[in-house]
This record gives sequence, C-alpha cells and structure tokens, in this order.
Amino acid sequence: MTLLAFDELQSRSLSHSVRATALVFEDPVSRRLLDQIERIAPSDATVLIIGETGTGKELVARHVHALSKRSQKTFGALNCAALSENLIESELFGHEKGAFTGAQSTKDGWFETANKGSLFLDEVGDLPLGLQAKLLRVLQEREVVKVGSRQPVPVDVRIIAATNVNLEEAVAASHFRADLYYRFNVATLHLSPLRDRPGDILPLTQHFLKIYGDRLGYGEIKLSPATELALLNYDWPGNIRELENAIHRALLVCPGNRLRPEDFKLSGVRTLESNPAVSTTSLESALQRLCEQAPPKLFEIIEETVIRTAFDFCEENQVQTAKLLDISRNVLRHKLGLYGMLSTTPKKLTDEEAIISD
Repeated sequence: MTLLAFDELQSRSLSHSVRATALVFEDPVSRRLLDQIERIAPSDATVLIIGETGTGKELVARHVHALSKRSQKTFGALNCAALSENLIESELFGHEKGAFTGAQSTKDGWFETANKGSLFLDEVGDLPLGLQAKLLRVLQEREVVKVGSRQPVPVDVRIIAATNVNLEEAVAASHFRADLYYRFNVATLHLSPLRDRPGDILPLTQHFLKIYGDRLGYGEIKLSPATELALLNYDWPGNIRELENAIHRALLVCPGNRLRPEDFKLSGVRTLESNPAVSTTSLESALQRLCEQAPPKLFEIIEETVIRTAFDFCEENQVQTAKLLDISRNVLRHKLGLYGMLSTTPKKLTDEEAIISD
C-alpha cells in the first residue's frame, strides 16, 4: 500500500484550513493519480491541484516536491484564504522595516524563503484580483519586490497551486485573471473526492485506527462487516478529514475492541434501493474475452468504453449521462476530458439561438 502522511503539528503554515493528514493509493482512480504525479514531479512545471477540501491536496503537493530535483530544498506552504490581502502580500513577497504598522523589522517572504525549492499556494481561487496581478508579475519576471521596497530580488521557485474552486468558471465570472489561470494550468492533477475512490476508504480506516488506537493505548481494533459496509456506503462530504475524525470519535465511544456501525454518527448514508435484476451475462462474456487478451491498461479501456457509450446514448448531454451513470457531473467532466471526449470548440448556435442571444 502506498501511503502519504504527515503530522499536523509540522504543518502550521496552513492554519484555518481543513486538511487531510493521510492519503493512500489503493483505488484504481488513486493509482492513476499516482502515475501522473510520478510523471510530472521530476520536471519544473507549475502544478495545479484541483480537489474538494480534505482530499489531500497538500499531501500531493509535498509528494510532488519530494519526487522533484528540488526535494532537498525548502517546501513552503501558504493558505491564500486564511489571510487578508495585505498580510498575504507580506507573507508572499516579504516587507521592509516600517513598511506598515507593526513591521518592526525586515522580513523575507515565502518566495525568498523557498528559493530553489517549491512553494505551495493553497486555495488560490480566493486570491484578491489586485494580488493576482502582483503574483502574475512575479511568475513572469522571476523576481519579487518586498512591500515598502523598490529593489527587485531574483527568485527561483516552483509553484504548486491548489484550489477547490472551478477556476474556469471564476475566469468567466471575472473573479480570476485568465492570464494567471493559464500560468497555473500547466500540469493539472485532479483529486477525486473520497466517495469516488471507495477503494481507499478501508485502507485509510486501518491507518487511522492504528494511529489513534496507539495514542489511546488500545490493543488491536477490528471492524465488523456491517461497519465496513456502512463506511463504504457513506458519501464522506468532508472527505479524508471527516473519515479521520469519525474514526477518532468512534474509538472514544466504542465499548469493546470491535467497532460497530452505531459507534459512528454518520448522516447521509446512501440507501441501496431494490431495483429489478439486470442481466449482465453478455457483459461478463465480453469482459472475459478482454481478460483473456490481457491488453495494457485494461481498466481504462473498460471505463472509457462505458463512458463513451453512455455519452453517445445520451446524445452528448452531460447532465443525462451523469444521471445515467450515477456519478456527479464534475466527475463525468473529468473523465470526458481524460479520454478526449470533452469538446473545446464552442457549439455553433442555431439561427433561433442566435436571434435569442442577440
């Protein structure tokens, strides 16, 4: 099992955010992500990590840094949503003594501190527009100017940005600069929510059971089969952090060494509806023939075929396709993009639509 983990006490630079402290790569979706990370990391390309809160964006950023040529240098991290615009500017670029009230000494910003290393900017979608322009200039010129100074300082920093905001929509709404988005969007990593990679749920559960079991001085803790099913059927809106907290809480209230469903206070558990039986005989036969051929990337072939077939069946309607496959539209769009089915060419308006738009 590939596991990424870090101690929260060692990551105070991302205060006021909800973070995942562990990430595994057991699910096929996660294994493909790990392959992407290992391909991207050795380069110096700017990385944009997209994912919901608590999915492990900082862990991925740290792994990118660890696998890069900059691994022996500083990894800096800043939560752009946790500070005011003035404070973020000072944190990023530094300030001179007396530049503002409270600036009692000269201070280097994160760009200088992480020089020759990597700088992780979390929640970049929340950056104020004014600061976006200053950040863009730093990325273009490779130099920073401290607040209260006019002297530029050269910097060599790899940027790893992260957001849970749809930056394309933010650009369309004029909330995010298009030129900065293109600067960030060089190598993109999509972190699926925990509900979309169920193969990671139980390995993560075992990891957190060991961590908190040891802290509490417990012996071996097991899960009942009903508990495993409950965990797998829960949507985990808070992702890995919610799972971690749920396990910690369950260990505190569990009367024995076997966790029961009632030890977890899970709301919104998916209920499995009783649907009519569907014949899968022909599908199983086709899959059997594919397994006999043993082509490379078999799972991707199967997944792409399912998505392409459903997309064609729904006449390329994303909403209907997502509903048919019982996945979110965001997940569908990611898959369509992954397999080259997401058209980047604007759809031509009919005469009637053109009249309405005018």
